[in-house]
Amino acid sequence: MAKIGYLMRFGHYDGAETDIEWMKGYGCCEIVEEQPEQEKLRPLWNKVLGNLHKGDELVVPKFSNVLQGTRQLSFFLEFCWVKVIRIISIHDRIDSGNELFPETKTSEVLLTIALLPSEVNANRKATNHIRKLKSKIKVLTSAAHNKAERAKLVVNMYKSGHTIDDIWKTSGFKSRSSVFRVLNEAGVDLNRGHTKGPLGARKG
Repeated sequence: MAKIGYLMRFGHYDGAETDIEWMKGYGCCEIVEEQPEQEKLRPLWNKVLGNLHKGDELVVPKFSNVLQGTRQLSFFLEFCWVKVIRIISIHDRIDSGNELFPETKTSEVLLTIALLPSEVNANRKATNHIRKLKSKIKVLTSAAHNKAERAKLVVNMYKSGHTIDDIWKTSGFKSRSSVFRVLNEAGVDLNRGHTKGPLGARKG
């Protein structure tokens, strides 16, 4: 009879390490961690279920961490009943072996089931929000880096004696005024031409 721990590593959940320590202290011989990128398919969760044998114990942080709704909960409970799997949910304080959490009331178990859909939905929203934030940060970081590199190119070319037209063509700016703007922002002393700053339109 083996004790197996499983948890989904949601990015917004900071209690994973504590859960893992609890599982280790309880004697789990294996602790499986699923990454949030696999939130929909959960291949490791399915693998864990497939490898369980009669009399094994499955430890999870919370039902809402491993299940995706009441329909899956129903299947999970039936599965564990048929295979005689002991279920331990740390934060729900539920132990199907009736040993670890004797103070848990039936009303609390029913409340856990009732709140499962809303908790699963909250997890999903938080995960999507973090995923979008990371995506935006990557885009902004890349854009900021490219902008800084182009500004450095413009300044270095000007100080090296290149013409404004050469800098303009090399930098990829749509207008020559953008070149002057970058030079002004960098505090470069414009020593070519009659004025500082962007030049007006050229006469044909």
